[in-house]
Amino acid sequence: MTVFVFVDMEGISGISGSDFVKTDGRLYATGRRYYTEDLNACIRGCFRGGATAVIARDGHGGGNHVLWEDLDGRATLVQGPTGTVRLAGIEECQALILLGYHAMAGTRGALLEHTYSSASIQNMWLNGRPVGEVGIDAAIAGDYGVPTVLVTGDNYVCREAREWIPGVMTCEVKQGLGCQAARLLPRETARRMIEDTTAEAVRRHAGIEPLRVARPVTIRREMIERGAVPSRAESAAFHIVDGRTYETTAETVERAFFG
Repeated sequence: MTVFVFVDMEGISGISGSDFVKTDGRLYATGRRYYTEDLNACIRGCFRGGATAVIARDGHGGGNHVLWEDLDGRATLVQGPTGTVRLAGIEECQALILLGYHAMAGTRGALLEHTYSSASIQNMWLNGRPVGEVGIDAAIAGDYGVPTVLVTGDNYVCREAREWIPGVMTCEVKQGLGCQAARLLPRETARRMIEDTTAEAVRRHAGIEPLRVARPVTIRREMIERGAVPSRAESAAFHIVDGRTYETTAETVERAFFG
């Protein structure tokens, strides 16, 4: 079986603030190392759990943060922008892992909470329900019939994952103490937990259902800045709600997401 690992940076063990995740941050080089080490722990767990192949997607920002020379050589790596295909290669896979994720925008107490862009998006909804990156990405995998079997990150994103995905396993590598603070587990403890939980999640993948949502799918975005709503009202699938809010409707989550 092939496992798809989509890795984000904010929920990686050892990361406790913006300086680790921004390319101009003073701790960014350390953040990249932690990012790659968590991914390697997950890859080890995938193969322990019965995977025969792993596709790792470098999913933070522009997608060029994994230290390729230090990556477990058994995995293939997707880096860089992939256009309107968010999970490039998911159609080849039987399970999805969301590694190093964070809670949705507005989650009180969560570390580095946001939904895709803290600079532009205030809130997001999927079919009328407030949603973050966990819900959207799991539902995109569901478009392809692929279950999301594991989510790792702080306690808040783990709770969010369980609310969205019945049967999903979670791995809490830290506790959020606010947007720029966290209580971290010991390094080796966190990595061992990731590897062990990954192995168990991969073994259990057949018993976890893909996240499927009602169709047609509507995704609503409330933007932070006035004037940020695209001027595309001529499309029947595109609807302007107000000066900061718009929504798109399509037959799949992926199409609604990219509009």
